[in-house]
Amino acid sequence: MLVGKWKQFLGFMIIIGMVFSAIPLAVQAEDNHDELFIYIGDSLMKAKSGEKERIVSNMNEFEKEWQSTRKDSELAQVVDQQLLEVKHALKKEEDTQDLKPILSALSSAVIAYDLEQNPVDTSKHTDTVKQLLPFITELDQSIANQDFEKAKKDYQVLLNVWNKEVESIVREESVVSYGEIEKYMAFVRIGITQEPADQEKAVNNLDHLRTAIDNFLSGNVKKAEADSFTLSDVTELLQASGQALKNDEKSTAIQKLNEILTIWPMVEGDVSTRDSKLYSDMETQVPTAISLLESKKAKTEEAQTIIEDLHERMLPLISETSYSTWDAALILLREGLEALLIVATLLAFLKKVNQGDKQKWIWAGVVAGLLASAILAIVINIVFSKITAASSREYIEGITGIAAVVMMVSVGAWLHSKANIKSWNRYINKQMTQAITTGSVISFAMVSFLSIFREGAETIIFYAGMSPYMSLQQLVTGIVLALVILIVAGVLIMRYSVKIPISVFFKAATVFIYLLAFKILGVSVHALQVSKTISIHTLHSFPFIDWIGLYPTVETLLPQLVLLLIILFTGMTIKKRNQTA
Repeated sequence: MLVGKWKQFLGFMIIIGMVFSAIPLAVQAEDNHDELFIYIGDSLMKAKSGEKERIVSNMNEFEKEWQSTRKDSELAQVVDQQLLEVKHALKKEEDTQDLKPILSALSSAVIAYDLEQNPVDTSKHTDTVKQLLPFITELDQSIANQDFEKAKKDYQVLLNVWNKEVESIVREESVVSYGEIEKYMAFVRIGITQEPADQEKAVNNLDHLRTAIDNFLSGNVKKAEADSFTLSDVTELLQASGQALKNDEKSTAIQKLNEILTIWPMVEGDVSTRDSKLYSDMETQVPTAISLLESKKAKTEEAQTIIEDLHERMLPLISETSYSTWDAALILLREGLEALLIVATLLAFLKKVNQGDKQKWIWAGVVAGLLASAILAIVINIVFSKITAASSREYIEGITGIAAVVMMVSVGAWLHSKANIKSWNRYINKQMTQAITTGSVISFAMVSFLSIFREGAETIIFYAGMSPYMSLQQLVTGIVLALVILIVAGVLIMRYSVKIPISVFFKAATVFIYLLAFKILGVSVHALQVSKTISIHTLHSFPFIDWIGLYPTVETLLPQLVLLLIILFTGMTIKKRNQTA
């Protein structure tokens, strides 16, 4: 009978495993034609520069990639026909400029085929994003006519439409596509504003911009790469470009500034929620600095001033950790000492009633609690790693942090209620009475198990909310420090029983846990703002204080105000209850 049930269970688990293992395959089954677009885009650029051999090479690679992904359909046959025309043209056309319309026709055919194979709901964004195209055409014409004064005005109109109506739509769909569009717009601006204007640079980057928008409209939406960047990367690049100018290495400085434009869209959210003026200046002043350096008469000193100003203003924002080593240590100390007190009290009680032989059951409960906590840690790690693969890191950090705050408020209330020595004694006596009246040694083990497991589970959730905002070294150092203190405290408690001032301990722990909850709440809501999950309404006159998680936005301050009201109400309720008890 038992064997039969185990077989049924194993069979069920195998089926479940097969179902879940098939999910990644289904996801991977979606056709990706990114490489095809890359070969066409590069060929269009080479057609302008007259590099026919490179076009031939691109088309050979295009054909190989096309044959490996092609699925028969009417639109696939159109791609075949357009590819054939490109190959014929390459054999007889001497002027590569004549290849541009043929390559464009091939691009249009691939876009249509890609839409057929990977249909997307473009109703939300197509019409809005398409508004950019006529402004790009107008700008292209001004650049072609070398009317750069008009080109600057055309660019400003394009930028206004992008900022007010299109930017948020593209970013929501694909942060990588958003980054490409922002980058090429910045490069176009550099080309038309430097002295003298660089027509070739402006035209080339305008073509890249048009391609990026076309790819987005076709549904060829790219996903974010696994690698991520931080504000520290931006700050280091600013510092490196400034140092390069001091060393008269203008080309190196320009290269570093261009790198900033590439990674900026991936980190800008962390600036916009903290310093909206700096966010705006980064988007306008970095391209300005590049223009000044690439002008015929380079204005190095002016560019240097811009770079140093941005670097100085960025420094307060680049702290990689919102939590310190002591934050990590105090979490484990608070949780560990509470569990240690309960276990020590149980051991002392058994010793006083001459039941020392039953202490082994308490230790068994401790070991079981530690093992259960470790298993929970593994489960949480697996679950969050899976979720993170499908969602943004900031979103997960925000949700985890808020969950930790909810638990911390309940723990803080519990601590507050036990700060009164009579309440603590009633709590311990209740635990003892329940254990003795059962008449079973297992009850002793259960009391110690639940004490350890509850504290272990809480500790894991707290660390899950904190770990993204501190280095591994700080986290490990804090935990090791707490363990050393706990071991020493454990030896003293076991030796001298429970003679520590419990009331003072719980009052201090209550204040600490509430302060940390306030901080984690601010940091977590800020993370949700960075992930664009919630909106941002900046309070320009309000200070940004990183060490307590205070951000100058309405969305972060309101939840923190509510938290303070909850803490105040809880404190008044507990005080009233203790007075009547």
